[in-house]
Amino acid sequence: MLHLLPTQFAAAPFAYPDGAVARLAGGMLWFAAYEVLGDGPRRIVPVADVASLGERAQRLHARVVAPRPAWTLGARTLRFDQPLVAGILNVTPDSFSDGGAHAGDPAGAAAAGVAMAAAGAAVVDVGGESTRPGAPLVWEEDEARRVAPVVERLAAAGTLVSIDTRKAPVMEAALAAGAAIVNDVSALHWDGRALAVVARTGAPVVLMHSPDPSKGPHGGSGYRDVVTEVLDWLEARIQAVVAAGVARDRIMIDPGIGFGKSLTDNLALVDALAAFHGLGCPIMLGASRKRMIGALDNEAPVERRLGGSIALALAGAAAGVQLLRVHDVADTVQALRVWRGLRDRALAPS
Repeated sequence: MLHLLPTQFAAAPFAYPDGAVARLAGGMLWFAAYEVLGDGPRRIVPVADVASLGERAQRLHARVVAPRPAWTLGARTLRFDQPLVAGILNVTPDSFSDGGAHAGDPAGAAAAGVAMAAAGAAVVDVGGESTRPGAPLVWEEDEARRVAPVVERLAAAGTLVSIDTRKAPVMEAALAAGAAIVNDVSALHWDGRALAVVARTGAPVVLMHSPDPSKGPHGGSGYRDVVTEVLDWLEARIQAVVAAGVARDRIMIDPGIGFGKSLTDNLALVDALAAFHGLGCPIMLGASRKRMIGALDNEAPVERRLGGSIALALAGAAAGVQLLRVHDVADTVQALRVWRGLRDRALAPS
């Protein structure tokens, strides 16, 4: 299926003739051309000529350039016209990144989440089950007991919370405790009740790609073309979720870096992140501290992957990603502030 990858980004869009550049998803980036994917040989087509590619290309272009509506979540509003940070808060005993630092300590976990918000996280993403390869399945009642007290404390402190789970009862418990967003690594596939929970509550949802989410997040047997296959899968999943009663403008997508994908696959997806704007939804990128960083840097252990995590976050920002899911909130927020300062200056005519 045809997809469009925005390219030839314009540092100074005001210097181009009218119609020669387009704004990416209502954000801070402008581009002058598309690379055409999944429809024969890859080729570059100027933005002004996108109509020559047919009706599907015109629909994709309309999605690419459309501003993403903000999410109003109680007293909070999450805007998508610049990259934001979601801080990762694990309350598991077996997290790959923090060794269970907050397991069994709701007050301490909540304090850590509040500190993330104070450091600039727009959202704190709370999870009670590890999704690392080989991690054991957690019974849904145990997972709910882990996350609900933390979510309740964070919400009471005014922190915007997402719940990272694939189980309907955990979603319900967390939403009742004050969570506002559901983040599901199975894209609402794992638990047959989950889609109904999201549709009934109206909570925004993050749909993440994995090759076979009904069996777990790390299955799969490889790809012929990882970028177009992940795009096709997410496009079909969005359609199914919308058909079940979830508003399209309450859906965010995540390409699932590190989930059932090789290093080569992950690099290809990061390089093609801008193509995911063609799905018409905000994008989350979760690449913080992941295995691909160690693979590219002499097997650097988790605690020595900050530089790589920042590099991937900035690659996401440069592709128009709206939400960056990270462990190192303060460092990432600082990097994004510098990135935004550079973009603000570039967008201002001399």
